[in-house]
Amino acid sequence: MKLSESVQPISQVKAHMSEIVEGIAKTHKKVIITHNGEARAVLQDIESYEEMQESLAMLKLLAMSTKSMLEGKGKPEKEAFNGIRHRVAASGQS
Repeated sequence: MKLSESVQPISQVKAHMSEIVEGIAKTHKKVIITHNGEARAVLQDIESYEEMQESLAMLKLLAMSTKSMLEGKGKPEKEAFNGIRHRVAASGQS
């Protein structure tokens, strides 16, 4: 997708909001909104936004786990799974 094809001035967006939102929902393309010739905001469909948020959350978890491993806070696989099995078994005996 070429960004230049999805740039619209705020006056155009105001005048045609319902059509623009409908098009975004169907095509999943983003619209860059300009004000005084400068890009100021992005309008996107909710599905794409939610996918992006989930991706960011996964990347954050990956970064946190990498940091933990580099700090020596990791456990060997066998030890980690044994600990999980032990906790699951213990919670079933309550």
